[in-house]
Amino acid sequence: MKFDETGFEGQEVKFEHIQHAANACGFVHGEQWDYERAMFDYKIVNQGDTYYVRVPIYSIKGDIPRKDTICRLMSPLLGKHYYPHGVEYAGETFPDSVVTKAKSKLDLLKHTLEQEV
Repeated sequence: MKFDETGFEGQEVKFEHIQHAANACGFVHGEQWDYERAMFDYKIVNQGDTYYVRVPIYSIKGDIPRKDTICRLMSPLLGKHYYPHGVEYAGETFPDSVVTKAKSKLDLLKHTLEQEV
């Protein structure tokens, strides 16, 4: 599921600001990055199923994870995790409580990022 209207898609921000705001909201920047792209993930467990709210970013000037790298935020995604295959985004029916939690976290991230910048 793609969230197209969170208000920070296309925003260009230093990596350190994104990282600080995301960490403050419970998002994790794990080991899934290269020098041009990264994801910040928030894990939701609901009735034994695991979901991830993912905020993808990509570098437009500099290399991730340097603090001064300028990154563009992309539309967040909600996916369901299937062991051992990974996260699926399309063709899923997400529980209302998971979608509500995801939207709430994205709103918090937007607000926190606005204060950071």
